[in-house]
Amino acid sequence: MTEISHHIPQSVLTAYVSGSLARPFALVVAAHISICEDCRAELAAHEAVGGALLDDFDPIMVSDDLRDRVFAGLDDDIVEPAPVKGTAVYPAPVMELLNGKAPKWRSLGPGAKQCILEAGEAGSVRLLQIAPGFEVPDHTHGGLELTLVLQGAFKDEGGRFARGDVEVADDDVEHTPRAEMGEPCICLAATDAPLEFKGLMPRLLQPLFRI
Repeated sequence: MTEISHHIPQSVLTAYVSGSLARPFALVVAAHISICEDCRAELAAHEAVGGALLDDFDPIMVSDDLRDRVFAGLDDDIVEPAPVKGTAVYPAPVMELLNGKAPKWRSLGPGAKQCILEAGEAGSVRLLQIAPGFEVPDHTHGGLELTLVLQGAFKDEGGRFARGDVEVADDDVEHTPRAEMGEPCICLAATDAPLEFKGLMPRLLQPLFRI
């Protein structure tokens, strides 16, 4: 198993546990947790603390009508959908976004492809595939970006990132990620604002690719 060196920051994990983390980032966190034992343990610790805090709250009385409706609902038959299994590359949370199917890649130009999984007011989450030796054009960020490596590896000004590693970038980070030689680098990336490219051509193509 590949050793994971770059994990989810505590502040992001806390927001994830509390339910306040925007959905695009929560999806990246869920995917990382599914393949990282250390962050799964951290998540369990956070949830245990949250449970202990709830025990300290005074109980709230509810009406008999509400209680009866809740208990009546417990008798309803609930059909649980079959769980979606992960693959060697895509963990289960990603396969759920893909509806159990292979990604539909769209070219971003020579050496790069993307598959947008979700996009909305809270941001977007997408798969990126970078061919060996190619690089993402130099850019910074208008907001937060979480990038989880699912296959291969890349290097940039922040270090080396391989399967399971998460890079956290914001408007203080300017980088030019380059995929290592070997297999294509596939990443799950979430952003809440468009990237800010330095080169003219990437800026001109940016609206077309919604990145």
